[in-house]
Amino acid sequence: MTAARTLYEKICAAHTVRKLDDKGHILLYVDRHFLNEYTSPQAFSALREGRRPVWRPRASLAVVDHVNSTAPLRTMVIDDAATAQQVRHLARNCRDFGIQLFDLLDKRQGIEHVVAAEQGFVLPGMVVAAGDSHTTTHGALGALSFGIGTSEIEHVLATQTLVYRRMGSLRVTIDGALQPGVTAKDVIMALIAQISASGAAGFVVEFTGTTISATSVEGRMTICNMSVDGGARGALVAPDQRVLEYLKDKPMAPRGTLWDQAVTAWCGLHSDPDAIFDREIALNATALAPMVSWGTSPDQSVPVDGRVPDPATEPDPLRRRAMDAALRYMALAPGMRLQDVKIDRAFIGSCTNGRIEDLRAAAQVARGRRVAPGVRAMVVPGSTAVHDQAEAEGLHRTFLDAGFEWRQSGCSMCVAMNDDRLLPGERCASSTNRNFEGRQGAGGRTHLMSPAMVAAAAIAGRLADVRTLEA
Repeated sequence: MTAARTLYEKICAAHTVRKLDDKGHILLYVDRHFLNEYTSPQAFSALREGRRPVWRPRASLAVVDHVNSTAPLRTMVIDDAATAQQVRHLARNCRDFGIQLFDLLDKRQGIEHVVAAEQGFVLPGMVVAAGDSHTTTHGALGALSFGIGTSEIEHVLATQTLVYRRMGSLRVTIDGALQPGVTAKDVIMALIAQISASGAAGFVVEFTGTTISATSVEGRMTICNMSVDGGARGALVAPDQRVLEYLKDKPMAPRGTLWDQAVTAWCGLHSDPDAIFDREIALNATALAPMVSWGTSPDQSVPVDGRVPDPATEPDPLRRRAMDAALRYMALAPGMRLQDVKIDRAFIGSCTNGRIEDLRAAAQVARGRRVAPGVRAMVVPGSTAVHDQAEAEGLHRTFLDAGFEWRQSGCSMCVAMNDDRLLPGERCASSTNRNFEGRQGAGGRTHLMSPAMVAAAAIAGRLADVRTLEA
């Protein structure tokens, strides 16, 4: 009789080419792989030096997303010489090795973690790798997805495999209905605040429970995206009817008889009822409030109606020192009301919260209101497809009328590798995933929150509770 297995164990077993040792290392087959202009050049150079081809070019997909400008008028002209060279090198590498590229003027261009899903390039049960840690996003589709380094990118390109160490299985059960103003972003921020930024280290997380079942696929992507910011090596949600409806008719998804066969296979992708997880965590979603980060790590977050915590109350000396350092960098004092903290910038976008559902939520808050004087607010769609859909729905007009900048797609201010960045000392309400020192620009201070909360902050000119604006 076959032992009960978790979904993670099933996917690993189905993709194990060979067991390498008794310490959990296996040779893992990779179904799909995507590349960007930032993390791939060294891998391609190594292939050239070794005179090795890409083994399965059609299993890889490349986009320009990290370094490109998101200016409202998009062209191929790039003023910065180093940035232009990165984009040219990606085009050349894709051409020479036969890999499909969505370049800057392609209607399919966008952030890799948005594009791969909306194109149907990632499907349930797959193993997916990319040179970016937030590849965990695609666990929302039931795919084992994770970030890899440059040498591993080379290995995948040359062999379509990876040397991989099996992780432990962590089940996070989230139950209860979300209250008004509370979103998937608040769920994952609350979880990370509970377990710490390293709380899921060594594990692949499977999210389950009534909250997850009721959450849209895009919301699940937000949760899986930021799982890596809680230390997880991967994240999974078993595919259900929502996933099937999301994927059906996507450009790269199966069609006809192949779709029917795929659905039959995908319906078996779930943990066995009596599967044993190495660790279990439960979260009551009904009790959650909109979350805001106060420090320089996603786990330094509290409900928006709370106050900046006092390091003196923290018994752990390492955490206490980290809190002290964060308060100094963020120029905050213990006991301050979060809603008294003024902002200079507001950013809506990123692979965490740059999808059409996110823009709709922010537009609902912005409609009929105006950005506060002195605040520069910008909206950057996660892909050109999202940009065009938002314009078709008139969302861009709502943002423009409210005083937001409406821009083209890209990573933008999430990572500050382009011309969208904070100036030293500027404080930003941001829908992104990370807030370490300098993440959005040297000396910039970032407060993480949901897109609707960013819109509320932009209008109030300070950190604000979206629930009071929506009332």
